[in-house]
Amino acid sequence: MFKKLSLSVFIISPMLVSAQATNKDLQLNTITTAMPFLSITPDSRSGAMGDAGTAVSANSNSIYWNTAMLNFAKKDAEISISYTPWLRQLTNDIHLSYLSGYKKLGDRQAITAALRYFSLGEITYTDNLGNVTRNDTPSEFEITGGYAFKLSDRLSVGLNGKFAYSNLTGGMTTASGAQSKAGIAGATDLSFIYYNEDVRMGGRNGILGLGATINNVGNKIAYSALQQRDFLPMNLKLGFSYMTEFDKYNTLTWAVDIQKLLVPTPPNIEAGTGVILSGKNNNVGVISGMLQSFYDAPGVLVKDPNGTIESNSGTYSVEKGSRFKEELREINIATGLEYWYNEMFAMRGGLFYEHYTKGSRQYVNAGIGLKYNIIGIDISYLAALKKNNPLANTLRFTLRFDIGSKSSTKSATPE
Repeated sequence: MFKKLSLSVFIISPMLVSAQATNKDLQLNTITTAMPFLSITPDSRSGAMGDAGTAVSANSNSIYWNTAMLNFAKKDAEISISYTPWLRQLTNDIHLSYLSGYKKLGDRQAITAALRYFSLGEITYTDNLGNVTRNDTPSEFEITGGYAFKLSDRLSVGLNGKFAYSNLTGGMTTASGAQSKAGIAGATDLSFIYYNEDVRMGGRNGILGLGATINNVGNKIAYSALQQRDFLPMNLKLGFSYMTEFDKYNTLTWAVDIQKLLVPTPPNIEAGTGVILSGKNNNVGVISGMLQSFYDAPGVLVKDPNGTIESNSGTYSVEKGSRFKEELREINIATGLEYWYNEMFAMRGGLFYEHYTKGSRQYVNAGIGLKYNIIGIDISYLAALKKNNPLANTLRFTLRFDIGSKSSTKSATPE
């Protein structure tokens, strides 16, 4: 027996979307992981900027994007609550909730914590004959704590530790007869930021941010004794941001993130035999997998005019340059703009691009922010660029509270 759920591919796949290749020579080769909920953007600010946030100014959600940034926060402390109805094109009972906050400890240190809860809604379990056995509401959660330390006036480093729990099956027996179990993981994030608040360009004052993070480095997990253990969604992000101050009332920030999963790419395998035709075995350890992810793309196998894969005594050829091109296709681009008026009203927009062979997440975002006294409200909207995308029309809501006095750190942009 196992759960009967037509949406399971979207819940378990880290890409959360499907795509149809338009070029017959480029096979779909999506990289899948366990606990994909760890990579869902939780907040409305970056959610409105194309999911770019690695180098933007600090706020209470920086524990997800770049903990090191917190030493440059404008306020001494802040907490926020975010809520995202998820995959509303498919169902109406999946959602992500996120609670986070930080506290600065002087000018050189900060601590932060977050709680992430992902509810997968109600799922119906059936036996092998299709008879309903019971209903369940599987869920996942993550608890994170972080610390940031300033190395110099413009350079900071951050470290997170996290515990994640994923109960997708409720202890049901799988179709292969194995007893299912919850997935449990411990992981860490490492982050860096260079933040220069004294940049002047085009006759205007500006702030430059250059950030880098490595996220979700932790143990592999499996949901049953017979299942191969899967990687967490380990990823590398490189971020850039530049805020320009037009006058004391108007500022504009441009942000760009380059993202790549640090998870091995599935090889090309011969059906029925399990023989690897091209690529590398992706059943490796965590550190080996992270390193292998930079050079293990299988590429495109050479075929004869009839479309049959060419073989020379059991060896196969890969089209020249196709491995490198596939590695490049595993890089995602996120970019966005944020405009603030008088530190009270913000407008945001962004774009996220992922190649169609690697998941095809391609969408634009828009959102607004309002800030009055100690309260801030952010709302974002996602519009898919392709039809039948389950992420289409995603809304995010964030409510933030300043609970500390103004920091001595210089910043012209509200967080």
